Amino acid sequence: MNEVQDLQVNVVEKPADNATSSKYSRNNPYEATVVINRVLNGVGSDKETRHFAFSLEAGMTYTPGDAVGVIPENRAEAVAEVLGALGFTGEERVLDHFKAEISLEEALRTRLSIGKLTRGSVGQYAKLPGAKGIGGRGFEALQHLCGPENKLHGDEYCWGREFIDLITDFPGAVAEPQELFNVLSRLTPRLYSIASSQLVHPNSVETTVRVVRYDTHGRSRLGVASGQMGERADVGATLPIFLHSNQNFRLPEDPTAPLIMVGPGTGIAPFRAFLEERQAKGDSGDNWLFFGDQHQAYDFLYHEQWIEMQAKGMLTRLDTAFSRDQPQKIYVQDRMRENAAELYAWLQRGAYFYVCGDAMHMAKAVEQALLDAIVKGSGGTPEQAVEYLAKMKKQKRYQRDIY
Repeated sequence: MNEVQDLQVNVVEKPADNATSSKYSRNNPYEATVVINRVLNGVGSDKETRHFAFSLEAGMTYTPGDAVGVIPENRAEAVAEVLGALGFTGEERVLDHFKAEISLEEALRTRLSIGKLTRGSVGQYAKLPGAKGIGGRGFEALQHLCGPENKLHGDEYCWGREFIDLITDFPGAVAEPQELFNVLSRLTPRLYSIASSQLVHPNSVETTVRVVRYDTHGRSRLGVASGQMGERADVGATLPIFLHSNQNFRLPEDPTAPLIMVGPGTGIAPFRAFLEERQAKGDSGDNWLFFGDQHQAYDFLYHEQWIEMQAKGMLTRLDTAFSRDQPQKIYVQDRMRENAAELYAWLQRGAYFYVCGDAMHMAKAVEQALLDAIVKGSGGTPEQAVEYLAKMKKQKRYQRDIY
């Protein structure tokens, strides 16, 4: 999950394994019951990371590496605020993306993205016929945020803002409720890496979610899906979900193959699934886990489970990096460099290398640390290390689930 806003994705459906799996999708989700909702962080943490388990109907199946999709709803309070700023009651009738007639309130709650503001929405808002009637120099200021020549200004304005900010700063452009479908993008499902093996949890699917909360521009913000799950998904509540296949993030077929897994923060989720699966199957391959977060005392997610797996010999190595437990920040890539010789030795034994988490910074830093380890271990050049990694990719021994 992104630190500021829930991830939005275009979803490719999970291939049907049977009749039950085939009938549920993003457009026809399964109404799952929340059976677990617990905070993983200790008291004193700056983060709110939760472990969720959702019930599954008999016949619904998933594989470690897959994701669970959650169909979110915007908060009623946020919808009411938008309606008030627009001067609508919410009872007005509109046509949704499938030309079904619904109320404006339902459209803003379940169909349209009123959260994170995008330059596309600002541009479409400025094109509305009513935009020219914005008072004072408002229309000129709005135009200054639009177009490729104003990208920098537009990006700066959108950062940390939502639709309510736009219609508050530049009121009066929306004359008809239906116009909102030209301005706002569709409210999309959020995908979360599955954190469980179905061999261990046959009737449920589990995941790890960071609840997004932050303050910007004088307002308190809450992630759309993560906020809903954190505040309105108590045990016993229902949420519409579906299962999403990820064929590019899979355990090796060889049960003896070594695994190296790098998953800081909520990136740990699929590796919990991997390790549970290998343990349930009795796979004999070595497993090396790199985990990182802010503080060991508060943010060591699934700590008890890792210790138990180590005691049973399932988790061969566990290296952690808690960035704020010392004056100089330490990250998972630093731990990789400290263990470069052994890391390369594992690769030479045929180890599969997996990364899950932040694509912007972490994944790039981890890949560079991996390349450095290959250079150091092999005594080769950086160019040869790139070739080595390319060969691993072709062999599906280097897999990433990044966002």
